[in-house]
Amino acid sequence: MDTLALAKALPKAELHIHIEGSLEPELIFALAQRNGVSLAYASVDALREAYAFTDLQSFLDIYYAGASVLLKEDDFFDMAWAYFEKAKADNVVHAELFFDPQTHTERGVDMGVVIGGLKRACEKAEQDLGISSALILCFLRHLSEDEAFATLEAAMPYRDAFIGVGLDSSEVGHPPSKFSRVFARCRELGLHIVAHAGEEGPPAYIWEALDDLKVERIDHGVRCLEDDKLVMQLARTRLPLTVCPLSNLKLCVVDDMKDHPLKRLLHAGLCATVNSDDPAYFGGYMNANFEACVNALGLNRAEVVQLVRNSFEASFVEEGRRAALMASVDAMLASS
Repeated sequence: MDTLALAKALPKAELHIHIEGSLEPELIFALAQRNGVSLAYASVDALREAYAFTDLQSFLDIYYAGASVLLKEDDFFDMAWAYFEKAKADNVVHAELFFDPQTHTERGVDMGVVIGGLKRACEKAEQDLGISSALILCFLRHLSEDEAFATLEAAMPYRDAFIGVGLDSSEVGHPPSKFSRVFARCRELGLHIVAHAGEEGPPAYIWEALDDLKVERIDHGVRCLEDDKLVMQLARTRLPLTVCPLSNLKLCVVDDMKDHPLKRLLHAGLCATVNSDDPAYFGGYMNANFEACVNALGLNRAEVVQLVRNSFEASFVEEGRRAALMASVDAMLASS
């Protein structure tokens, strides 16, 4: 089995997937019709043509417009189930899904509707597809910390449905320290802590995420390579980075996939992982990201296996499940 075939066949975990970012144009139009929502685009093709992003904000403008069709619990279920079916095809066996409740509650959608639909899809994915999963509630960083506190309070009746909190949306101008108090409260509640940092924002944002928020994972983090001390810290602690290669290309974090820092992150001893971020918008789910990296960066078998092992190491699964997932990698390698 060649390296690319192995990368596609190996079981893997996805740790950086915004479930709203898996909403394909076809489903956007289907849900718009079902819910009587008017869209600014005449067709699926017209919507796809709008996916010419120049930076993070130009993507977010389209992203929030697409989410406007999500109104009922079945909408959230259908969106997540469509993702799980694609994840199954890519041999994803565990997924930790980000969701953005403020994107929906601001439109009058109840928190219980959002979480109820997503949770139902997660349960069906485990039962029917053998994919374990968990939900991570993300605060929108362009909004205030007080609004994040209000979101956390609204989510507390559903505390058993999500395992952690994250921080996403517009990075530049919204440092992690803006949310220090709400993340301290989340730690008191026993929630896992992750945050986007070092995508468009500087390495200083990664330091803030580590020192102020006390994160267990950094989402993106590719700009850490600009700070040697930071790289040494991340390598020493094995604090994971959930890297999203095709996203970085689509949002112009890198100009060419051949320049992507994934291989350098690995060789620096960092616990880097591969993920799809917002695959409906960025041109590919998990295996497409692996394929782009194998082809552009010349990843070898050992590097691919390390990335897959890192995904399980970085996940929030319980130790028995982690050991079983690692063993499944060993079994495939033994037979390939």
